[in-house]
Amino acid sequence: MSLLARLVALWLVGRQLGPGAGMQPAQTLTCSRWGTPSDGGLFEDGDVIIGGLFNLHYMPPVKDQRFTLEPDNKPCTGLQNLPLQYIYAMVFALEEINHSSALLPGVKLGHRIHDSCALPAWEMQAALSLVGGDAPTCERRVPLIIGGSSSITAQILSRLLGPLSVPLVSYTASSPSLSDRRQYPNFFRTMASDIYQARAIAQLAIKYNWTWVGAVVANNEYGLMAVKEEIQGAGVCLSFVETLQRENIVSDASRAALAIQASTAKVILIFTWYTDVMELFLQLEKLNVTDRQFLASEAWSTSTDLRQSAFSRKVARGVLGVAIQSSSLPGFGTFVRNLNPSLRPNDQVLKEFWEKEFGCSPGIGATPSSSSLPPCSGTESLRDVKNLFTDTSQLRVTYNVYLAVYAAAHALHSLLSCPNVSIPERSPERIQLSKVNFTTPQGEAFYFQGADITAKYDLVNWQSSPEGEVNLVLIGRVDGFDLHLNESAIQWSTGSSQVPVSVCSERCPPGTRMASRKGEPICCFDCIPCADGQISNTTGSTQCNDCPSELWSNAERTACIPRQLDFLSFNETLGITLTAVAVSGVTATTAVFVVFLYYRQTPMVRANNSELSFLLLLSLKLCFLCSLVFIGRPSAWSCRFQQAAFGISFVLCVSCLQVKTIVVLAAFRSARPGAEALMRWFGPRQQRGSVCLFTSVQVIICIIWLSLSPPEPRPDLKIPGLQVTLECAMASVAGFSLVLGYIGLLGCTSLLLAFLARKLPDNFNEAKLITFSMLIFCAVWVAFVPAYVSSPGKYAVAVEIFAILASSYGLLFCIFAPKCFIILLRPEKNTKKHLMAR
Repeated sequence: MSLLARLVALWLVGRQLGPGAGMQPAQTLTCSRWGTPSDGGLFEDGDVIIGGLFNLHYMPPVKDQRFTLEPDNKPCTGLQNLPLQYIYAMVFALEEINHSSALLPGVKLGHRIHDSCALPAWEMQAALSLVGGDAPTCERRVPLIIGGSSSITAQILSRLLGPLSVPLVSYTASSPSLSDRRQYPNFFRTMASDIYQARAIAQLAIKYNWTWVGAVVANNEYGLMAVKEEIQGAGVCLSFVETLQRENIVSDASRAALAIQASTAKVILIFTWYTDVMELFLQLEKLNVTDRQFLASEAWSTSTDLRQSAFSRKVARGVLGVAIQSSSLPGFGTFVRNLNPSLRPNDQVLKEFWEKEFGCSPGIGATPSSSSLPPCSGTESLRDVKNLFTDTSQLRVTYNVYLAVYAAAHALHSLLSCPNVSIPERSPERIQLSKVNFTTPQGEAFYFQGADITAKYDLVNWQSSPEGEVNLVLIGRVDGFDLHLNESAIQWSTGSSQVPVSVCSERCPPGTRMASRKGEPICCFDCIPCADGQISNTTGSTQCNDCPSELWSNAERTACIPRQLDFLSFNETLGITLTAVAVSGVTATTAVFVVFLYYRQTPMVRANNSELSFLLLLSLKLCFLCSLVFIGRPSAWSCRFQQAAFGISFVLCVSCLQVKTIVVLAAFRSARPGAEALMRWFGPRQQRGSVCLFTSVQVIICIIWLSLSPPEPRPDLKIPGLQVTLECAMASVAGFSLVLGYIGLLGCTSLLLAFLARKLPDNFNEAKLITFSMLIFCAVWVAFVPAYVSSPGKYAVAVEIFAILASSYGLLFCIFAPKCFIILLRPEKNTKKHLMAR
């Protein structure tokens, strides 16, 4: 059976034993209250008694009573000043209410305040004694208890008092699990849930881009909840998580200090009690770790002992923390300083404090053996005493106690305001704390949301003064989940206004993107440059964005800029080279033309229609010249003219060759008997007509093509790169294919005819020359197609120019070079006899 179940069972047995429970029928029902381990406390009778449980002392008896059901009735020692202030805040609030004419008029509130000595067993036994009543009626004396100094104790007490319908109002329990109304329906608190301060710390980490944080937490729900639910949930990566256990605090603190020293995280979250933090700072001082920025939970952010310690000044500069909201209580400071045992003769708590503070016995209610201290002079006063008890400048938990008392008073006021309800009918189950809604004497609205109140915290900063002291400075506040911060007032661990940097990886600059490292937290990443055509213009970008097709990324990959138009120009090396080759071809053609013109009466020139030879030279010159139209910035007229000039020039050239071949065949066929009339069909006029007919077909094709769907200058955006080629885009591939196809048809026909005439018996057979020239012509244009398709940008234009020049040079040299050789170098062979010889 659990400790809680045993306690409840024993209490219920004590109340329910009677004639039907195995007792003698004549025995009457009696009840005696279960005493507390120490009956000392602060008590005052009234019409309604409010119970109070506080950790007034911190040193239990020598025997460990933490898990003993019935502890010895030995006093607890080690009086604490701050809990003493909590007790008198409750007394102050009760006296303030008793003097109020608006709140509970005619009703006096009393109190029974017990010391739990921070022991759960003592606190449970004290709670049972408060609700158990006195003999002989067992009437409950306390309808409500203010207590539960820790979340664990509050959970135990709430479960213990739940079946008895006794409300528990805690002033420090902050566990989020206590908000569950199904488990703790009778629990209320004036302390905000830890979820709010954990969220505030997470917001601070996000605000200052602290994505790489170390954590040292208490090994319980208080510490682990903050790390798992809020810090990690906010996207902050944890470099390490070290837990502290009070039973092993020295070894745990040493291990945590070594983890802090080894970690690259410069911001450390500490979510544990101030006594644990003191040991941790001591270990950090030994390791000389002085450059960390600490984030503090409310459990130690305002600790004066910790802040004033010598080692904290060295290792904990600029601590940034969350604290319970500081409030003021007008009149409370005067109330505390005016406390005197002579005015409160039955106040044993004040008497004990007086003996501790002044080292004398006030002699009020003391027996000769009750104190070994000398009697007080009567001049002792708290007006000049400065400690945590008398310091009322920043009331935090103290104000929570004050609010708890007023919440209880307003709940009782609502109950007693109901018709036909009198003080003797004050049953705890009828007290409705959940409906409390009032304004405090300080003008603050107060109400419960379930078990909780609206979260309000202070954001505090430890700042060093010129005198070497560490002061607690208010730098902001937290309202619910809203963070309000005065950044200019912060003093960081660096000793200046420079915000510490705590990241696993520096944020990626513009022009790069984040790439996670395998097996590491998401906050650890590499920065990868954006690919060509992609940019990132923000710091810490997770991806690169594609530029629009008409734009391209700059060299830094931070912006999309207009793409630069590129084309084959006369100023670049390739353009100059092709221009020089084309001009050379024109020059060579002109030279041949001049030679033929000069020797036009010789048999070599006159053979096979010299007129066609001159026309062929003219067409070759046009072929060389049309290649120049492809060089330079494309325009609407140049795109149309270049294709027309190319198609017509080559058709004219090939037509001349075809007619020449046909004439050769006809001449030899007419030499046969009976075929003399054949040459009449291939006279000069018919030859010219044939050339014009073949050429006119291409002219018609070009006119139709260029009229219906002409090529237009257009940037080729499909090719990646900053430079985009301005090309003559073929709007109609069919038209261009017809032009090339017609040239190819004439070329193949000429090749076939020349091949058939290659073995005719003349000593100088021009058909052989035409055969070789057409072989070169066809080979060039067959190779042109795949080369043109596979060449990017302006190089496709260069390929077309190269094909034009190569085929033109092939025709020029294969047909006219042998003739010029004979005309210029072998004039003796330039005779009709030699040409006609077999």
